[in-house]
Amino acid sequence: MSRSLKKGPYVDPRVLKKLEGKKLGDRTIIKTWSRACTISPEMTGFTFGVHNGKDFIPVLVTEEMVGHKLGEFSPTRKFTRHGGKMQKDLETAAKQRDLDAAKAAKATAPAAGAKK
Repeated sequence: MSRSLKKGPYVDPRVLKKLEGKKLGDRTIIKTWSRACTISPEMTGFTFGVHNGKDFIPVLVTEEMVGHKLGEFSPTRKFTRHGGKMQKDLETAAKQRDLDAAKAAKATAPAAGAKK
């Protein structure tokens, strides 16, 4: 559910305080745990280190991100893959096919440094 229009967007005051001393060209990462903080136009051009529960994920804020939350750009879960044994077999076969194609290309290529 969105926030009331009467209240306005939630921008963490600690994040704004960290922005006060920074210049736009400064490339230092501003670390924050405030994933619920709404991105405001003053934040564009800065890099935030948004905590995902384990690490700080660097997020470079652009104009298209204004109005979104910082946490949207720092995923908290790591996607491995869908499927079980069948999916694993398909990936193994594809990997083997790529290795065979690389070996075939290497065998047909002329030797480097060979005289003509």
